[in-house]
Amino acid sequence: MITDGSPTPVTNPGSERVFTLILTQGPISRVAIARRTGLSQAAVTKVAKPLLAAGYLEESADRERTGPGAGRPASPLQIRADREFFVGIKITRYHLIGVLTDLRADVLARLTWDLADLDPAAIVRQLAAMVAWLRDAEPTFRERSRCLGVAVSGDVDRRRGNVGYSPFLEWHDVPLARLITEATGLTVTIENDVKALAVGEHWFGAGVGVRDFGVVTLGQGIGSALVIDDRLVSGAYGVAGELGHTPVGGEEPRCRCGGRGCLEAIAASELLTEAVREATGDASLGFPNAVRLAQSGQPDAQAIFQHAARAVGRGVATLANLTGPERVIISADNPDLVGFAEFHAEVRRSFTEQAFGSVVNCELVFVHRPLEAWARAAATVAMQSLLTL
Repeated sequence: MITDGSPTPVTNPGSERVFTLILTQGPISRVAIARRTGLSQAAVTKVAKPLLAAGYLEESADRERTGPGAGRPASPLQIRADREFFVGIKITRYHLIGVLTDLRADVLARLTWDLADLDPAAIVRQLAAMVAWLRDAEPTFRERSRCLGVAVSGDVDRRRGNVGYSPFLEWHDVPLARLITEATGLTVTIENDVKALAVGEHWFGAGVGVRDFGVVTLGQGIGSALVIDDRLVSGAYGVAGELGHTPVGGEEPRCRCGGRGCLEAIAASELLTEAVREATGDASLGFPNAVRLAQSGQPDAQAIFQHAARAVGRGVATLANLTGPERVIISADNPDLVGFAEFHAEVRRSFTEQAFGSVVNCELVFVHRPLEAWARAAATVAMQSLLTL
């Protein structure tokens, strides 16, 4: 096992495509790799050789024939999962959620801590202690983990490592990547949390094998991200695809961003909970029980969630009309909302009404992603640092 900390032998677009394909869809034969990437079999063999030598790839014990009548069976290539480990941290307003994964994004260690303070320096100290704990959870983790991904809400500039604005954390212009690098000594990649989740879905989730898709997240805020032509779209300022602050409700309640009619001002979980509390007179009601009331057919709660679902459908249709994705993954951290059939049906009806032409064929997929999945996605973002392009 090579653990010298040297970069992966991913040095050109061809090797990047091959490595990523094997990582996300392996085991896969050289013939299939050539077919899917457009490279020749000789080029695939040339790319694979240094990756095999460096211990990132191995030949699967499974054998497959390259085609009808082919004599010699192929040995599919697969990732060597324990070649390197990755740390992923999701920062919320109240918690740090951390995981350590292998190269297949399987979670090998996990930890959740309450945040003691929202000051950036205090969070970085806690985060560094969490990273140390995760890397020491097993004897082999520390020597094989050098990359850390951090997912945080708000306006995040991944290239510069800066958090321009995070409303939930009340941060402005925080050089987060530099601070964490100084505290941990690791290669640090920060990313907007929803964009990180899109990377996780693209490589290991509901977006595997889909070149064009969107992710919409329903929770304390409404987030979205886009993958177009197999690439995460960030835009000039890192905020491309910001659906939560797209107006879908006319002059409805003012949003925390200062605008009116924003999707987030209508469908965020905190606002839905407040609306159901007011309608029912139950000031102690939490979001899970608000969802269950609507599911059970309580008229006020049901009407509130139907209204939110229509707004979500309009927002998703706007996203689809502009970008034409094959699929939109609608993710919620609350499992009851994911299982709320009437809510899904209302989202689909509203989407269908607003979708233009063949956009109506866009597949809507509802998934449950707990906070640990966001930390796992942050670890996946850290994996991208292996690609030296």
